[in-house]
Amino acid sequence: MIALNAAGEGSVTGTETYVDIVCEGGGVRGIALVGALAVLEERGYQPQNLAGTSAGAIIATLRAAEYSPAEIYAIMTSPDFDFKRFRDGDWEDRIPIVGEPLSIVDDLGIYEGSYFLNLMRDLLARKNVRTFRDLIDARFADDPRYRYRVRVVASDVTGRCLLALPQDAATTLGTPPDDIEVALAVRMSMSIPIFFEPVRFKNPATGEEHVIVDGGMLSNFPVWLFDSGGQPDWPTFGLRLVDANPRDSLAKGLSPLPPPKGKLGVLIDYLESLVNTMTQAHDRLYLEQDTFARTIPIDTLGISATDFDITPAQVASLWESGRAAAEDFLKTWDFEAYKAEFRSGKPQASRRADLIAKLQAPKDQPSA
Repeated sequence: MIALNAAGEGSVTGTETYVDIVCEGGGVRGIALVGALAVLEERGYQPQNLAGTSAGAIIATLRAAEYSPAEIYAIMTSPDFDFKRFRDGDWEDRIPIVGEPLSIVDDLGIYEGSYFLNLMRDLLARKNVRTFRDLIDARFADDPRYRYRVRVVASDVTGRCLLALPQDAATTLGTPPDDIEVALAVRMSMSIPIFFEPVRFKNPATGEEHVIVDGGMLSNFPVWLFDSGGQPDWPTFGLRLVDANPRDSLAKGLSPLPPPKGKLGVLIDYLESLVNTMTQAHDRLYLEQDTFARTIPIDTLGISATDFDITPAQVASLWESGRAAAEDFLKTWDFEAYKAEFRSGKPQASRRADLIAKLQAPKDQPSA
């Protein structure tokens, strides 16, 4: 648990130095996740199992490959790293006016995602990681749930199901989990529909081609991935990207729409907005109390998930926002209290149930 000293500062005791980490997706705003992760590790928490969606998958995977939070931040602030290069395209994308519509019709996405895939391959190669075989945790090699140090969440449009890779590779993609390329799995997870072309993966057993897109379409915050029955040996923290004021419209987190470019342009803008809304709103309106209690909410400072023109100053601000969020969370976190409240076996009321009870309360009586 977190023990507070006279100055009110926390220290880690017992097995709570271990922690599982789940990172929410959020495009370029994922930089804030790194700041929060840095504080947790500075305070003694050692990530064991990691998972993430989209940008969260990128951060979780790099950490699982033994990049420290400081190293990840250094990569993202390096002069050689340019978010604008994520917007790579094929020949049709360069055709004035009709380029983007042609790319969507032909490739189902504006940007190829090749630059990101090659970048991820290079970064992982520096740590001698290519397939998930290289990320096996020897301590849990015989336990399918925890065999790999990271899980990457994607959405299989063909199979209409969520993919938690590499575990789901055998049943859905017809490929042994050990053999799935890590960088390709992350590329699947960050394939924001309309923005990036989906990943097409052919099942070698059935010959069926699977079209795979951003995991945020089905679960942008899969904090439940490491849950099991009974008392957990160590906590799971969810790193979640939120608006400073949750009552604000979700539109504040979207990229501003460009001027209309004719009917096709308006359609593209509309589809982009739909996708942004789905990936950013999913799981946001409803959280059970136990999930909320272990969630570190990080202010995204009004920065859009797809703002590839993000400035160095904004990058630094997101890093600091993540750090501040983790510091605030640890001031009140108590693992023993969490287990007593939510993992003791007693029935748990949900926030939804609380809301229903309030709505059904007699009008002449104050609600609880």
